[in-house]
This record gives sequence, C-alpha cells and structure tokens, in this order.
Amino acid sequence: MTTFDDREKGFEKKFALDQDLKFRAESRRNKLLAEWAAAKLSIGADALPDYIRSVVKADLEEKGDEDVFRKIKGDFAAAGLAISDNDIRTQMIELLAKAVGEVESSR
Repeated sequence: MTTFDDREKGFEKKFALDQDLKFRAESRRNKLLAEWAAAKLSIGADALPDYIRSVVKADLEEKGDEDVFRKIKGDFAAAGLAISDNDIRTQMIELLAKAVGEVESSR
C-alpha cells in the first residue's frame, strides 16, 4: 500500500465523518427548531413529540433546508402568526450553530 492509498483512505474516512456530523447536526437543529416553533404555536408538551417528528419528517422531502422552512412557515401561517421569513431563517442558522456544538461535544 502506498502513501497515496493511505491518504485516499484518510480523506474518505474524514468525508464520512463530516457527513455523519452534518446529518446529526441538521437533525438536532430540526428538533430545536421544532421546539422553538412549538413554543410560538402554543403546542403543549403532550403534542410536542408529534410536532417534532413532523418537522424532522418534512426535512426528508427534498435536499436542503427549504422543506423545513416551508413546514415551519406554513404552520405559522395556518395559526395566524406573523413570523417573518428572516426570523425563521435566523433561528435556523443560530440553532444549527448550537446543534453543531452539541453534536461535537457529545463525540
């Protein structure tokens, strides 16, 4: 085995770890975002797990974050809450940073 092969395997391993971190951080962000939205929507503790699942499931609709954004935005609109797109996207960014920190500290 050559040094090139070792480097290639190292890059492949790092890529796999980075993808795992990204997936876990986005999943954690979606949970935190669902909790934030549920508080705004006055969703009680008994219905919270179902709401979190619905937000996490929404992330499976398409690649990227737009499916989650649309879910939260639609829920706010259905409840008659005027939460701006900017406020939702800001929360998504801030909660992703928090989620990355939590996931990295749990490794």
